[in-house]
Amino acid sequence: MTSTQRHHVVLVSPSGEPQGIAEKLEAHQQGWLHLAFSVMLFRCNEQGEREYLLQRRALDKYHSGGLWTNTCCSHPKQDEPVAAAAKRRLYEELGIARPLDFTLGPCFEYRAELDNGLIEHEWDQVIACEVSHVDMIPNPDEVADCRWWSEGEVKQAMVDAPEHFTAWFADVLSRIDVMARC
Repeated sequence: MTSTQRHHVVLVSPSGEPQGIAEKLEAHQQGWLHLAFSVMLFRCNEQGEREYLLQRRALDKYHSGGLWTNTCCSHPKQDEPVAAAAKRRLYEELGIARPLDFTLGPCFEYRAELDNGLIEHEWDQVIACEVSHVDMIPNPDEVADCRWWSEGEVKQAMVDAPEHFTAWFADVLSRIDVMARC
């Protein structure tokens, strides 16, 4: 991989202040704290219950392959506003091109040891967006599957089989749950 093909993440202090950049894989190998975001698209069904658009990560992702997670999650580039990064990644992962009205929620820090000897240590910006309908063209290099889950269905699945979800998903869902209202 050439240096122009390498992906970088923004390293941050424990308070979320940028501290420089690092190559993404090295940051995950070393467990360095870096910026991230987690987007959750939701809609309200006829019964007034929230439904969440979840994706199952492609099986050959560098970590957490095949696990269910929020609609989209990634890392902003250096000097890239989080909302712009979220829109970019929604398009790259799911082919969602329409303008969305994001609500920026809280940031939280988490650290999780993952498969392949990697460590996810992120300062994660939670982003919610209510939609009634969204057209998608999932990128098979990023997404194995995606579908709408009712709030009750996703919470029950997390009790029954938490190993089917990414390490950060429960933290994201708990924060989205407070933000997303029907």
